[in-house]
Amino acid sequence: MKSYAANGRRFSLIYSVYCFAAIIVFMSMSLIPHTLDIILPLNESRPILPPYRGYYFVDIREHFFQIFWHAIVAWEIVIAGIIAHDCLFVTYVEHVCSKFAITGFYYEHLFHDCKNKMEIVSSLNSDDITIYSKRVAFLIRKHREALEYAQLLEDTFTIPFAMQILIVTIGMSITLLQITQDKSDILEATRYVFYIGGQLIHLFFLSFEGQRLIDHSLQIRDKMYNSFWYKASMKLQKIIILVMMKSLYPSFLSAGKVYIFSLQSFTMVKQELSQMFFRIILITFDVLTLKVLQTSMSYFTVLASFQ
Repeated sequence: MKSYAANGRRFSLIYSVYCFAAIIVFMSMSLIPHTLDIILPLNESRPILPPYRGYYFVDIREHFFQIFWHAIVAWEIVIAGIIAHDCLFVTYVEHVCSKFAITGFYYEHLFHDCKNKMEIVSSLNSDDITIYSKRVAFLIRKHREALEYAQLLEDTFTIPFAMQILIVTIGMSITLLQITQDKSDILEATRYVFYIGGQLIHLFFLSFEGQRLIDHSLQIRDKMYNSFWYKASMKLQKIIILVMMKSLYPSFLSAGKVYIFSLQSFTMVKQELSQMFFRIILITFDVLTLKVLQTSMSYFTVLASFQ
């Protein structure tokens, strides 16, 4: 369990650093026009790129840096709540994965202390059968506790995750629409792309933990199959078969019982977004090509008028 606790701490630390850094990078893109005015000045100041759309009832150009630092602090506070929720989720998932791993280890070594691997069942005395029966009963209880814990996580997080997925889906749809409309503003389009990339990384983080839970719940079946189950009495073998049948159905985490957090589901989402990005790139390329042709024809018309 210590290794799984260390994994949860490591994942939480990496995720926290990424989220705080992503907010700073996203907000710092509004400093690009000011930086370009210093490095490559023009005859007039470049348009202000606010950290986010909002109205502060003051001149945004005069009080830009105050607004910028207010946005940084405000969004870092907001993201801290999201990080706390996700890190707590990771800790719980790693804990239930450790319970499945321990149960699987004991299942795999259930009959490992037998002296002879070819020992027949009839040679076991009543004391040995009683010991193995108690071991099987103990492991079944531990397995049931792990399953109940996984189901508790599903019941606890399914509604919050459903709300998150709904908000993210609406936000990404609006963002993609804005990318198609603001083709001329490269900075805004870049910020939108960063936003979508951040949401995909967040979804991958949740899907990765969901996949770990699925894998660990299914490993119980494989660990039991690799044990010396054939040395047990016929009664214990029937019980073990029932446990293996229970392990055929994985424990999983979902968003409103609709979206299951797994790498397969994440891959499907990524493919859909890749196709949409490809279409947006094609549309943007067509628009830019049309503008270039229009400009070229205008220059051609002007040059032709001088002849």
